[in-house]
Amino acid sequence: MNNTQTQPADVALLVHTCDRYRFLYQGFAYFFRKYWDPAVNCRCYFATEEAEVSIPGFTTIYSGKGEWADRLRFLLEQQITERYVIYMQEDMWLNSPVSSSFFNQLFDLISLNSWKQVKLGSSSVYHTRPTDQYIDGFNIALLDNQASGYLMSHQITVWNREFLIRQLYKGEHPWRNERRGTKRLKKLDPQIYHADYFAENGEPPINQNYPGIIRSGYRTVSANSMLQDNVLPYVTDLQQAGPSEQAYAAELLHHHQAQLTHDGLPKPRKEDIFKKIKKFFKG
Repeated sequence: MNNTQTQPADVALLVHTCDRYRFLYQGFAYFFRKYWDPAVNCRCYFATEEAEVSIPGFTTIYSGKGEWADRLRFLLEQQITERYVIYMQEDMWLNSPVSSSFFNQLFDLISLNSWKQVKLGSSSVYHTRPTDQYIDGFNIALLDNQASGYLMSHQITVWNREFLIRQLYKGEHPWRNERRGTKRLKKLDPQIYHADYFAENGEPPINQNYPGIIRSGYRTVSANSMLQDNVLPYVTDLQQAGPSEQAYAAELLHHHQAQLTHDGLPKPRKEDIFKKIKKFFKG
């Protein structure tokens, strides 16, 4: 396929964040800059709630406060005009190079066929059927919707913006959106495509690709507002960089070892959760 672009692709890369996770912004920005190919033909947006932040290569936009789905819907309806959106979050840190060749060909294919959703991270929850379409050796497979889980997920995916907006129900937090959104998509049964481009948390490819494909990858460094062991290779990398990165690496390591939340608070005690449940049932 010809990779020559004559005009900007109608694609936005959206990094969707919350202000409480601001501690992760520096790490995301460092590894994005290290591995992302700036020749990928898209516009990059970094969306906070209200926090002022400047990340090279990104336009900062603001969702305001509110529930997850409401904030994202506001961004997609009021702040972003591109037809397609690559959705990412601030705790997805790249760990190997991203190819503009793959992405720019993918954008052409999506636009030509008016696809609604292309998942880019491998996972055993997905079951796919091969197609005759390949990009740089990657098969652009079709999801078996009924056999697959997490049709609605917040891992790296290229969405038709209007289609994504329709999957965002008022007041849904992210976990409810993934659960209920998956049920809604199973009922709707749209064509959902999949490519093994990103090794998500080290997951192996699942499609019938050509031998020798060169994948990118990322790891999610956060869960339940705390750093996970996935962050440790990134700490090692940062320790070998400049003084600012070394200082940040020390902060990351301290948060991880002390089991602090991203806003510097101690890990919530389990008994506090049980008290909340007991209080809920008491009315």
